[in-house]
Amino acid sequence: MNILLIGSGGREHSLAWKMAQSPKLTNLYTAPGNAGTMELGENIDIDTNNFDEVKKFVLERSINIVVVGPEAPLVAGIHDFFLADEMLKDISVIGPEKNAAMLEGSKDFAKEFMMKYTIPTAGFKTFDEINIKEADSYLESLKPPYVLKADGLAAGKGVLIIDSLNEAKAELKDMIENKRFGEASKKVVIEEFLDGIELSVFVLTDGETYKILPSAKDYKRIGEGDTGPNTGGMGSISPVPFADSSFMEKVEKRIIKPTIIGLQKEGLKYKGFIFFGLIKVGNDPFVIEYNVRMGDPESESVIPRIKSDMVELFEAVGEDRLSEKSIEFNDKYVASVFLVSGGYPGSYEKGKVMRGFDEVDDCILFHAGTKIDANGKIITNGGRVLSVTASGKTMEDALEKAYANSEKINFEGKYYRKDLGKDLIADS
Repeated sequence: MNILLIGSGGREHSLAWKMAQSPKLTNLYTAPGNAGTMELGENIDIDTNNFDEVKKFVLERSINIVVVGPEAPLVAGIHDFFLADEMLKDISVIGPEKNAAMLEGSKDFAKEFMMKYTIPTAGFKTFDEINIKEADSYLESLKPPYVLKADGLAAGKGVLIIDSLNEAKAELKDMIENKRFGEASKKVVIEEFLDGIELSVFVLTDGETYKILPSAKDYKRIGEGDTGPNTGGMGSISPVPFADSSFMEKVEKRIIKPTIIGLQKEGLKYKGFIFFGLIKVGNDPFVIEYNVRMGDPESESVIPRIKSDMVELFEAVGEDRLSEKSIEFNDKYVASVFLVSGGYPGSYEKGKVMRGFDEVDDCILFHAGTKIDANGKIITNGGRVLSVTASGKTMEDALEKAYANSEKINFEGKYYRKDLGKDLIADS
């Protein structure tokens, strides 16, 4: 079976790593990929936002399944493009159709969907240029801190949590009138703040049935103690100790099942991963956001826990027979620590030579912002560079291994958080 994997980050490397273990796989192509994915198949230099270019490659290489890693091609309608083309319509695309991808493509759409299907989430109201004058009074009706979310895709940077009412009013104006996040903040969702602890839950679905994947917790802030600006993710841990069977029963009953039923009732075709960004308030789960793909950095701790054949699962999703499959996981803890470029998430330099790959032991290195230079050396090519992933019988064991190996990989400006899991260890 020939597979095209779209994307270039740690999520894609982890998916490639897992798919490469399948006896069903013949050829794996990753577009554009990174220095890690090229060891598992062939990296392809095509513009994945140009669907005609994707079509040409898919037909030339007799691709059977297209796995879409990031959200942007899904929100842009790559699945719909395949379905509308006589030559492509029978090729499986792992990722929802455009209308269903609006669960991530529009915060307002997602919130309205949750309200309609009584899925627990924070109270909210949406504002744009037309009703912006009403926003101040709405903010005044809330207790701090104030949560402002750009409606559209903003590369994980479009959420502001602000303690000052006056600052919140100013930021809202900047987002809408000055387009702080471009077209993504033409509309802004203001939410009530929920006080609790966050986690991520994932399902793989063919639109009718679903399989729940292991839970994970990611760490978004750049600084230790959850300080500083948000990033794409500084690491993750799976499983989450407090997400026990009782809690997960609530998640499935109150959130997962109503979401799948709601998609069906709305006629929204969904084949792929659904990411539920959750928060535990008291003992109850609430939805913070949906994503329409696997998480990153959560993939790097969740995927290594899956024992089942990933290609076999993707094949079943495409053929509407996921109900026939079982999915198994190992019982280990997995910790994933991200090494990032100095200056990230602000300005940073690329092209730093990386060393120490031959010194690591008992871990998996998932590449993200890396590439091979003209001299055959691995160099940095992004803000989030490399995920050091290790497993153990306990969370402490997994973290100890991941941190020990993180010390061995070096490049100029390397930074990583050293406090991952400290908020969870007491619960494990």
